Amino acid sequence: MQIAAAETAGQLAPLPPKLRTCAAPGARASPGSVREALCAGALQADAEDAFFVADLGEVQRQFVQWTQLLPRVQPFFAVKCNPDPLVVKLLARLGAGFDCASRAELQQALDEGVAPHNIIYAHPCKPASHVRFARASGVAMMTFDNADELAKMRALHPGARAVLRILADDSGALCQLGRKFGAAPESTLGLLQTAQRLGVDVVGVSFHVGSGSQSADAFADAVLRARRVFDQAAALGMRLTLLDVGGGFPGRGDQSGLAFADVAAALRAALDRHFPPDAAAHVRVIAEPGRYFVASAFSLAVNIVARRVEPRADGPAFMYYVNDGVYGSFNCIVFDHQHPVPRVLTCRGRLVDAPPAAAGFESSVWGPTCDSIDCIVPEGRLPELHVGDWLVFDAMGAYTVCAASRFNGFKISDIVYVDTERALL
Repeated sequence: MQIAAAETAGQLAPLPPKLRTCAAPGARASPGSVREALCAGALQADAEDAFFVADLGEVQRQFVQWTQLLPRVQPFFAVKCNPDPLVVKLLARLGAGFDCASRAELQQALDEGVAPHNIIYAHPCKPASHVRFARASGVAMMTFDNADELAKMRALHPGARAVLRILADDSGALCQLGRKFGAAPESTLGLLQTAQRLGVDVVGVSFHVGSGSQSADAFADAVLRARRVFDQAAALGMRLTLLDVGGGFPGRGDQSGLAFADVAAALRAALDRHFPPDAAAHVRVIAEPGRYFVASAFSLAVNIVARRVEPRADGPAFMYYVNDGVYGSFNCIVFDHQHPVPRVLTCRGRLVDAPPAAAGFESSVWGPTCDSIDCIVPEGRLPELHVGDWLVFDAMGAYTVCAASRFNGFKISDIVYVDTERALL
C-alpha cells in the first residue's frame, strides 16, 4: 500500500447518559480551513495529544449534493455512525430526519428540536423500556422483522407506525447486516397477516443493503423487493405509505470505489419505475445515510511518540508508534473493515509543503497500547520521521470515535471544529 503524500493547501427511568463524543462542552466552530487547524494544532508548543479536525462545511456540502441528486428521498441521518453534537445540530437545522437505534439516540435528536415524525426508531429488536420511551416522546415510526416484535409494539406502543424491514442482497457490502436483521421473502406475507391480526398499523417497508455497500445495483434490487411487499400488503387491504431505502451510501472518496452519483442514479431509476412519483397512492421515501455525511468531514492528526529502527540489507525499516490506535479511533479497522492511509503533516518538526520522496523507507504505523493487534498500517513507505512528528488520516468521520475506548488508560482524541461554509457560524 502506498502512503499518501502531504496536503499542500408512564414512569420512565432516568434519562440515559450522553452519547460517546469527544467534543468539549460548548464546543464551537471557527471559520478557518482544515489545513490551518491541523497545522495550528500540531505546531503548538508541547503539543502531543492526537486530535480530530471536523469541517461542518463538508457536512453541509454533502447535504446539498444529496438534495440535488436524490430530491425525492429525505435523508434520516444514522446517529450511530457519529453522534457528534455539532453534526447532529447542523443536520437538524438543514432539515434532515434521524435514524435512531436506542433511547439515548432518540433523546439526542429530540433535544435538538427534531419533530417526532422526522425520527425513525430503526432497530428491529428493541428493549421494552426504549419502546416505552419512544411512545412517551411521540416517536411512532419503528421497524420490525419478526412476530415477537409486533407483539411488543402492540403491548407497549399501540400507536406505533410499524415499518417492516426486509432482507436485501448485501453480499457486496463490507458489513453484511442481513446476517442479523431483515425478514426473508417467504416470511413477509405472514408478518403482514400477523400485524393485521394484532391490530398493529404497518405503514411501510425498509431495507439495508449493508454498510459500505460496493454495488449500486443492490439498491435497485432492494427497491424491487420492497415493491413486492407493497403489493402483498395491498392484496390484504393494507395501504403502505412509506419506503425506507436504508443506508450503505458511500461518502466522498469512499474506499469501496463506489461513487454516490452512481448509487443515486440507480436508485432514482428504480424508484421511478416501481414507485412513480405521480402514482395515486403517494409514498414517502426516506433513507438512513451515515458515513455519506460525515466520513470526509473528519481528519485525525496523530503524534509519533516513539519509533524503532530495524536495520536491513536494503536500508532501514521504521516502526512508528502514535497516540491513537485500534482500541481508539482506529477501531474502524476492526469493525468497519477500513484501511486508513496516512499523509505526513510534519517531518523533522517542520511542516511538509511538498510530497516526500516517492521511494521513502519501508514503514509501519502502530497504536499506543501494549497489544500487538494495535496496528494501523502494517506496511507502506514514508520518509524518515522522528518522535514529535505528525501524521494525518483523512476520511475518519464514520464509525471511529463513537466506538472508541480508553483501553490501557489512553484518552479519546479531542475534536477541533472548522466551518468552511459558515453553516453554524
